[in-house]
Amino acid sequence: MNDIDESKAPLLDHLVELRRRLLWSFAALGAAFAICLYFAKPIFAFLVQPLLRAGQGKLIYTNIFEAFFAEIKVAFFAAIMLAFPVVANQMWQFVAPGLYAKEKRALLPFLGITPVLFLAGAAMAYYVAMPVALHFLLSYQGNVGGVSQEALPGVGNYLDFVTKFIFGFGVAFLLPVLLMLLERAGIVTRDQLKAGRRYAIVAAFAIAAVLTPPDVVSQLILAVPLVLLYELALIAIWFTEKRRARSQPEDAAA
Repeated sequence: MNDIDESKAPLLDHLVELRRRLLWSFAALGAAFAICLYFAKPIFAFLVQPLLRAGQGKLIYTNIFEAFFAEIKVAFFAAIMLAFPVVANQMWQFVAPGLYAKEKRALLPFLGITPVLFLAGAAMAYYVAMPVALHFLLSYQGNVGGVSQEALPGVGNYLDFVTKFIFGFGVAFLLPVLLMLLERAGIVTRDQLKAGRRYAIVAAFAIAAVLTPPDVVSQLILAVPLVLLYELALIAIWFTEKRRARSQPEDAAA
């Protein structure tokens, strides 16, 4: 019985540590949300610029609460991105004590490159993909059979459109990190990834078809970078394999 009680102690310690890290993460998210809620209008003004540049200068709301909840969504969306470094650091602080020094050195580059790739994908969505998609979608305005067809996007509808694009592109650009982690964990090899290149290309276009409007240009804007990122991951894995091969004789000699 005493052995069982003692065996629970490390688990309880881990749960207490997890609780502490989660509380810090939620506190950071709450603080970021409060700040972003104060600046919700300027943030939303930034998000509507692609729509304005596409020639659409009006957003409407038919539900009396829609504009209010749109500001809440904007603040929460911005707070997630603002608090992400703190949340990621808390996750790392929880996981790091259970890793060997070599494992820590292997994972730290991935942690550093993740926000860079996510921001690159979000920037591409905002500055390239969204303007192209909006020009295409707004081109349906005009006279149809003698009836004037005018686009009057709603506040909530446009916000969903923006967040879908930014998060979708940001997450999609994390593909190299995912593939390198899978290879590092021994789940896949570079030869398997090379052999599955054709399936990866099909998957890239399938993802682009889901995340972008149904026009070829918008889909190519996402699909082509995904294919290039897949190839970049293969090159990066090749370099890591070479480095591991060089370090193995040194470790054996030590």
